[in-house]
Amino acid sequence: QVQLVESGGGLVQAGGSLRLSCAASGRTFSTYTMGWFRQAPGKERECVAAINRSGSSTYYADSVKGRFTISRDNAKNTVNLQMNSLRPEDTAVYYCAAGGLAVVTTAPTLYPYWGQGTQVTVSS
Repeated sequence: QVQLVESGGGLVQAGGSLRLSCAASGRTFSTYTMGWFRQAPGKERECVAAINRSGSSTYYADSVKGRFTISRDNAKNTVNLQMNSLRPEDTAVYYCAAGGLAVVTTAPTLYPYWGQGTQVTVSS
């Protein structure tokens, strides 16, 4: 089992940047595929980025390609999401999640472990 704690959310103007971090407990962090999801009011939770166990494979939603970068440090048990050129439509609660599959996946149901979420608000 792994526990996840996100940090780094906040209020930023459009065009600005934020860096989200997720700290994981336990000694098995490197065995999990990690994902960043977001959920805006009235919308379904969507995967914006994911990274496999070694960091060699990543996924980005079309809406964030070229603006967001996911990375992980298995020695520090952390996964980060660098968000640049933020837009008002990026406003949502962002969640870090850990999944047991070896490949990158975007389905929330395949991620058994979730953080509490961090709010990102982008003003126009």
